[in-house]
Amino acid sequence: MIGITATVPVEIILAAGLRPVDLNNLFINADAPREMVSRAEQIGFSHNTCAWIKGIYATVMARDIRTVIAVTGGDCSNTIALGELLARKGVRVIPFEYPLNRDRDTLYARMERLRKALAASWSGIEAARKRLAPIRTKLKRLDTMTYRENVVTGMENHLFLVSSSDFNGDPEGFERDLDRLLAEAGKRTPEKEGVRLGYLGVPPIFTDLYPFIESLGARVVYNEVQRQFSMPFDHPDLVDQYLAYTYPYDMEGRLRDIQTAVRERRIHGLIHYTQTFCYRQIYDIMLRESMDLPILTLEGDRPGKLDSRTAFRIETFVEILRDRISGDF
Repeated sequence: MIGITATVPVEIILAAGLRPVDLNNLFINADAPREMVSRAEQIGFSHNTCAWIKGIYATVMARDIRTVIAVTGGDCSNTIALGELLARKGVRVIPFEYPLNRDRDTLYARMERLRKALAASWSGIEAARKRLAPIRTKLKRLDTMTYRENVVTGMENHLFLVSSSDFNGDPEGFERDLDRLLAEAGKRTPEKEGVRLGYLGVPPIFTDLYPFIESLGARVVYNEVQRQFSMPFDHPDLVDQYLAYTYPYDMEGRLRDIQTAVRERRIHGLIHYTQTFCYRQIYDIMLRESMDLPILTLEGDRPGKLDSRTAFRIETFVEILRDRISGDF
């Protein structure tokens, strides 16, 4: 088992015969993720360090994960220090960086360095890419069934797309679960048209966001970053595939992807989730300057259910959008 702190070229890990595990998913799906954050604080992590970083550290220690790929470029800058701390604890830490300038040769060189560190072959990597391709196609189908056919919930969309960072460490099992959902959803009666929302930003640390939104008669029909994890692009080359992945690069690529989704999915409003103490909060300014739609910015800190203030803000936002749709606003 090899831990990853963010999405990396998972094909290289699989080609090396290793089991990739997204530490974020392992943390947030633990029995008591909030306690894991507290555990990290007890050993010295400050309160104003991102809860995801604290949760990742506690997860690695609790699960005795011996090797971690730390994404030190294109994700959270705190990962650099986290990697150093884990190395002091005896964990083998392999850094991986996405080039900020999205340079193809640089990305290839960093993939090559990861390939050598894991002792994988390019022929094995290509075989892994071809093996994952049909699963990625099915994830695109799942996404289409969410926004076009209205038979897949925002929560289901989120869970499968966010899990495509590591395919739950078991691509075959992941595909079976995905096939079951696609078959079941195909028999459902489409949801009635209501308020259609786009979710922007990193996956939420709130555990009940999607069910709460749907209880208000609204639906998330676009999960921006989670969709990017699934690599919804038709590139026959691994390097090009990860160059098209918007999250680790500049905001302009993300904005283009969001604007396309707004048009295609007939989105009425956007929820921008930001993690407390994260530099990506600054992107909220760029989003508001670039989008014509109403945007609700939510901030989350620790794992758990929505607090009453945040729930009220979501409810008010949905009501405003509903009035706009009906022409009363």
